[in-house]
Amino acid sequence: MAKSTNNNGRTLEQKLWEAADKLRNNIDAAEYKHVVLGLIFIKYISDSFVELYQELEADEDSDPEDIDEYIARNIFWVPKESRWENIVADARNSTIGTTIDNAMRQLMKNNESLTGILPTNYGRPELDKHKLGELVDIIHSIEFDESKESERDVLGRVYEYFLGNFASAEGKKGGEFYTPSCVVKTLVEMIEPFNGRVYDPCHGSGGMFVQSRRFVEQHGGTDQDIYVYGQESNPTTWKLCKMNLALHGIDNDVRMGDTFREDKHPNLKVDYILANPPFNISDWGGENLQEDVRWKYGVPPKGNANYAWIQHMIYHLKPTGIAGFVLANGSLSSNTSGEGEIRKNILEDDLVDCIIAMPGQLFYNTGIPCCLWFVTRDKKNHRFRDRRGEVLLIDARNMGVMVDRTHRELTNEDIKKIADTYHAWRGEPDTGEYEDVAGFCKSATLDDIRKHDYVLTPGRYVGFADEEEDDEPFEEKMERLTSQLSEQFKKSNELEDKIRDNLREIGYEL
Repeated sequence: MAKSTNNNGRTLEQKLWEAADKLRNNIDAAEYKHVVLGLIFIKYISDSFVELYQELEADEDSDPEDIDEYIARNIFWVPKESRWENIVADARNSTIGTTIDNAMRQLMKNNESLTGILPTNYGRPELDKHKLGELVDIIHSIEFDESKESERDVLGRVYEYFLGNFASAEGKKGGEFYTPSCVVKTLVEMIEPFNGRVYDPCHGSGGMFVQSRRFVEQHGGTDQDIYVYGQESNPTTWKLCKMNLALHGIDNDVRMGDTFREDKHPNLKVDYILANPPFNISDWGGENLQEDVRWKYGVPPKGNANYAWIQHMIYHLKPTGIAGFVLANGSLSSNTSGEGEIRKNILEDDLVDCIIAMPGQLFYNTGIPCCLWFVTRDKKNHRFRDRRGEVLLIDARNMGVMVDRTHRELTNEDIKKIADTYHAWRGEPDTGEYEDVAGFCKSATLDDIRKHDYVLTPGRYVGFADEEEDDEPFEEKMERLTSQLSEQFKKSNELEDKIRDNLREIGYEL
């Protein structure tokens, strides 16, 4: 993700976040999130409208007041009271909250697809209006380099950056709507959604969709190459996603509702599925779905939805479709309540293409170790080699770098190594020859997996990394290590003497 930087190395996103976060005061991150993101959204909507309005105004054959002109170009109609300049003009007045609420309401009134999505509680008494005005000024200060990036790119990037920071600030609660970008990028780079339908049955704030569209653009495609479908049970998170997709200009059919109890796309078959379902959820309504058509490989246990998610996604794949999704590591080995039997049936139907064990501390909301699953209905796949009867297992637990005391991220180099390994294994052109690497990857046969009782934990298959040959002579090595140990003992004794002296000075004796 490209980022604009200033002279001291801080990115535009970082500067904006630091400035906005100072104004948070006593407002919860979960609440403040909607205040900030709503303003970023309305600025984008307004600026896009004004840009086209001026273009139409300069064209003698066009009418800037014709709403159809905007609909045709996928631009929202913005009435005068909703335009950003109107909000900025009132930023220093006590009425700023009411002005923003009215702007949001008029936007929704004039654009059916925004109905019920935008926040309208800026006028509430507990929201400091002076600080709100300052926040408007901060959002107004967002600049972009016209020679490099469009305003949509910059505002979209800022929106994503803020989503990530709010997820971090909210901790466990925030992680429910946000999947770390390095995990999303890994999934997308693996399955390569060049063209077709993309589906996420638990879409959160929409990161999978945004990264898919970015992938298409980076490979010379256009907005028309993919269409996204999704469902989300949390209405607040669904609104965040709708705003995110609108801000990025992504056409979509994302709906609100419980994916298990009320599948909003019951007949949908897609080319790609990308998802990060909530781990190990017990209250998913399984007791009322025992005869569901989606449970081809076995009825999922009532107390854990992991294998309900897996089968739901398999059900929605086209005959040549591929799915990449995140699950708790327990899904790789659990035999409780019939899960082992379901996993066995899925493996025997030869749907599992690749399994990746991920590093810990990637997520904001859980310390549960996770893995990535990749399943496909057609391992012949026509585009790649015939890999029926094989599964690639990758152990990436030692990858990534700590970005702070509690969070780890995969680097771009890590993601490339993982994706390149998978692409070489499945026989993509110009990816080189695949080879097993001890401690990292193993191409296992179904016979290998049967011998392990259908457990898919990569560590069982990849073995240990080869240690570098130690060519230091034994006598020299012992002399060096003994000398180092002697020096450490000496320092330890000196430190012990200092501690004793300090204790004596305050009247204690050891």
